[in-house]
Amino acid sequence: MKNILLLTFFISLTNYSFTQNETNRGYKVHVGDPVPEMKMKMRNGEIWTNKNFENKVIVVQFTGSWCSVCRREMPELEKKVWQRFKNDDFILIGIDTKEPEEKVDLFIDKIGVTYPIAYDPEGKIFSDFTIEGAGVTRNIVVNKKGEIVYLTRLFEEKEFNSMIKKIEDLLN
Repeated sequence: MKNILLLTFFISLTNYSFTQNETNRGYKVHVGDPVPEMKMKMRNGEIWTNKNFENKVIVVQFTGSWCSVCRREMPELEKKVWQRFKNDDFILIGIDTKEPEEKVDLFIDKIGVTYPIAYDPEGKIFSDFTIEGAGVTRNIVVNKKGEIVYLTRLFEEKEFNSMIKKIEDLLN
């Protein structure tokens, strides 16, 4: 009986550590971690990898056409982040996850953002950053050394402005 209780306790601890909570916010990566290796097909047909981000501050933004919060955030990212920093050692890359390319193209054309967008139809890139069942509307800020320095979840003005301040600090 004691062994069964102990086993149940460890299983519940394991399950808790792999579920979204206030501490991990659905991320499996942490501040200080190197950004996972990425290989992605861009809307313009190019294949990008982490080599495209060397010596740049990057923001990796996960999105999807079904996401109403993403639809509100993306124009703000365009105006307050991409247009402001795109001429610096900076790149903002949107990664549309779990949708076919045709749907992504229609969505991006409709929303009107100009920053680079990658396809992630199987959700592989997304799953390298997040735990199973995590939602989109996420921004990951990465410094020029390739280390994660800031993680956001959803679109909250205070956190969004804090992210912009972090980008400014990294570029100065």
